Amino acid sequence: MTFDYDLFVIGAGPAGLAAAKKAASFGVRVAIAEQEALGGTCVNRGCVPKKFIVHAADFAFQNQMAHSYGWSECQRNFDWTHFIHSVHQQIESINYSYFEQVQKAGIDLIRGHATFIDARTINIDGRKFTADKVLIAVGARPMQPSIPGIEYSITSREMFNLPYLPERLAIVGGGYIGVEFASMMNAFGCEVTVVDTDDTILSGFDDDIRSSVQQSLKKRGIKFFTSSTAEEIKHGGEEGLLLTIAGNSPVTIAADTILVATGRIPNTKNLGLENAGVVVGDKGEIQVDEDNCTAQENIFAVGDCTDRLQLTPVAKAEGVSFANIVFGKKSQKLNYDYVPSAVFSRPEAASVGMTEAKAREKFGESVKIYCDRFQPLFFKLGNQDEQAMLKLVVEGKSEQILGAHMVGENAADIIQCLAVAIAKGITKQDLDDTIGIHPTTAEEFLTLN
Repeated sequence: MTFDYDLFVIGAGPAGLAAAKKAASFGVRVAIAEQEALGGTCVNRGCVPKKFIVHAADFAFQNQMAHSYGWSECQRNFDWTHFIHSVHQQIESINYSYFEQVQKAGIDLIRGHATFIDARTINIDGRKFTADKVLIAVGARPMQPSIPGIEYSITSREMFNLPYLPERLAIVGGGYIGVEFASMMNAFGCEVTVVDTDDTILSGFDDDIRSSVQQSLKKRGIKFFTSSTAEEIKHGGEEGLLLTIAGNSPVTIAADTILVATGRIPNTKNLGLENAGVVVGDKGEIQVDEDNCTAQENIFAVGDCTDRLQLTPVAKAEGVSFANIVFGKKSQKLNYDYVPSAVFSRPEAASVGMTEAKAREKFGESVKIYCDRFQPLFFKLGNQDEQAMLKLVVEGKSEQILGAHMVGENAADIIQCLAVAIAKGITKQDLDDTIGIHPTTAEEFLTLN
């Protein structure tokens, strides 16, 4: 049978673009469908614009510290509208860059919403296309709880389109998205309140990271309602929005904006997956094997629409791996054990490998912990009570490092570099034998006792 394409990719986010370009490099005919801007969540309404906000917020904090470093005090104002306009201009530039890459690779870009007619036929707004193989890379979307008044809230998607900075911001959810926005908006002068169902924010990270970040954010004036849930949102007229919180300290608080950041779920609704025999889990996640293949042998899925790690670099790696296996005939298995991750709050946090709890589950009493807390040099002149935290999780018999965790300046960059060594089996003695760069925070990893 003759098909329109050898590969049809649904979704032009990081995973879909990486897979399409890699497959095209093998000489196959590729099409990619996208109903929104190229680049997916990360570029358009996620990590890229969020990192711009992080940088903008850093200027606010540095301005507070400048006087301690000899700079005269001066009044500076932040123009949110001007800033967001500049961010959107940069994103448009990135979008166009992706468009040029797709064109250069000889990939057909088809605009519109894709649905399956059958396992090898795709409908896009009334147009039909056939393909030998199909890759689903539709990503994930924000999840919102079913509570009265949820329509008054926004998600991370809308945060980048706020017409003005709210004076009072309530955030429902203490994961990395909620924590990052809490930190950034606090730096801009917003009154920020965070509501989380757990007793400590950042579930899934090492406990010392979780407590260190939470304590630091409290010192910066962010209010936390932990072991609590959002019960209802009402419009309170002149008071603004009213958020009712249930838990250890039941209360109703007023806010100008309520951000719901309770996680993300696979964006697999309305794809017609049932027409193609693709099986999904309870949360809509597409079930795949280690080669990214679904229950239908010619249909594959990668990225956040599956049940694996929801991280942009992971999605890209899965897309490339798929193309290498299917079209390059190369055996390639991804190792998810040592994928680094970061929280771009202030203070910054980053982690790679096992948490202490996970390590003790697997190795028991043989686990050794090396941890230190100290005041970084930058904060000493300003008399700021800001603590960095460095932690190594080590298997005692072999001395192999199982995990590294950090809270402090440049944590993401430091952990990124350590991730390479840890994935290769570095030991605690290897770090002890390494000469560091002084004075840096990173050198402290080489002297932990």
